[in-house]
Amino acid sequence: MDRQPTLETERLVLRPMEEADREALYAVASDPMVWEQHPIHDRWRRDVFDVFFDEGLACGGGLVAERKEGQQIVGSTRYGRFVPEDQGCVEIGWSYLSRNCWGKGINAEMKRAMLAHAFNHVVQVHFRVGDTNYRSRNALEAIGAVRTDHYELERYQGRRVVHLTYAIDRGCFAAGQMAR
Repeated sequence: MDRQPTLETERLVLRPMEEADREALYAVASDPMVWEQHPIHDRWRRDVFDVFFDEGLACGGGLVAERKEGQQIVGSTRYGRFVPEDQGCVEIGWSYLSRNCWGKGINAEMKRAMLAHAFNHVVQVHFRVGDTNYRSRNALEAIGAVRTDHYELERYQGRRVVHLTYAIDRGCFAAGQMAR
């Protein structure tokens, strides 16, 4: 599966992340409200963002979300861990968008394109989300993802961080409104 495709939607182009995107993405990520519900709540800080950006470059799945009109970068997302065995599974996540995109269907449009691409290669997609990130959890449920029993515990700045796993399979995606 190509984890860095170029995908087009009605309003967006999702394209492979490049080093040259660092400053434009930081301009989006530097808004503390973007991260207020996220377990890593200080990604608006330059040093924290740079580590996050470097990981996105290194993972081989980082994508930039750019508006077709005006070619303005509005956020980022990525394809993460890819498991080709047993008909395959890939993780989607690490998404963030400029606040001027919130409530306008941009996230759903982005996820729809990513899911359609993924389901050409895998039977299931996972999403990993912080347990207190209700905005992202609600968005995942709105696209048909279902919370699984799997979760991961980590620590960040001495605090316990819980990441929940949501999943959607090819059949549910094809039968749902997201596929249209």
